[in-house]
Amino acid sequence: MAIWLDALVTGDEPAAWRAAGFALHDDEVAIGTVRVLCTGDGRGHDRWRLRADDEVVPTSVDGLGTSVTDRAPQGPVEHPNGVSRLDHVVLRSPDLDRTTEAFGALGLDLRRTRDVGSGEGAMQQRFFRMGEVILELVGPPSPVGDGPCSIWGLALVTDDIDASAAHLGAACSPPKPAVQPGRRIATVRTRELGIGPTIALMTPHVRATG
Repeated sequence: MAIWLDALVTGDEPAAWRAAGFALHDDEVAIGTVRVLCTGDGRGHDRWRLRADDEVVPTSVDGLGTSVTDRAPQGPVEHPNGVSRLDHVVLRSPDLDRTTEAFGALGLDLRRTRDVGSGEGAMQQRFFRMGEVILELVGPPSPVGDGPCSIWGLALVTDDIDASAAHLGAACSPPKPAVQPGRRIATVRTRELGIGPTIALMTPHVRATG
């Protein structure tokens, strides 16, 4: 079945996201075709809502609370902070193989694997595609427990990262070169704003030439 990420659900107060320069409508932040739902219930942010061409979707995907909608994607929204779309969602799991199998049951194919670090600090990244969004699954190369998969952070695209950082002021780190060649990144100080997920701002992808 075809499946898309419709929304990430967070227990944050809507005012926290508004303070970070996002425009809200009915307690929702539209970022590209994905929404962030701010429930204000304090329950955390390990929930998401999917759009699928098959309604048989589990209520939990390896611990991620899951619901389904048939609503069409939101149209483009301009945010005061300059964010235009969601680049990727970072998820953490203590058992990458288990979570990969759960994603496979949704029809998500593992696109790429990358090993980082060594020894006790070794980690592995696994990449999936869900609609326009990249899912980056991170965890130890070998299982370390039976805890659930969780949503850790978001990478958001802005065409003018210097202007975005200036808009956020002290709530954002200075932009610096990203791991991806040709891109820049800045980190929003979400804890100070009362936002649960970690948020990074990034410049758009650089297309290869030649």
